[in-house]
Amino acid sequence: MSEEKNRPSYLLSVLRNRCPRCREGHIFQSKNPYAFKHNRFMKMHERCPVCGQITDIEVGFYYGTGFVSYGITVLFSVATFVVWWLIFGFSINDNSVFWWLGVNAVLLIALQPAFMRFSRTLWLSWFVKYDPDWEHHEATDPERIVKEQMGNW
Repeated sequence: MSEEKNRPSYLLSVLRNRCPRCREGHIFQSKNPYAFKHNRFMKMHERCPVCGQITDIEVGFYYGTGFVSYGITVLFSVATFVVWWLIFGFSINDNSVFWWLGVNAVLLIALQPAFMRFSRTLWLSWFVKYDPDWEHHEATDPERIVKEQMGNW
């Protein structure tokens, strides 16, 4: 009977900010999305420390994460609206909608670093596919990368 490695879950690897190619290596240098002290909360490894997958595929690659982050915050706001409505309800006779707006705004501000990291990981996972045999395949450099322009965005 041959031993097979369990395939890591796509959703768990994205939520844990893991490399989409091997689903093992950490994409960000700091595991804490709230590590503001040394401005490291958004610093990414140039390559995955486990499989060597490059994380900055091309100049301006992560500009698209703005759309992803927007979608995540809209979904989060809809979810908090539904939860608030089920627990407290909404009425035209009170200010409950303003209380929800305030609570939702505070939650969005508090969760923004985690949402930003999640959107980067999700965006990268759409362009880099999982390789179950990554240990035997070399990570290839993207063809559209211009090494002289790295970090200029």
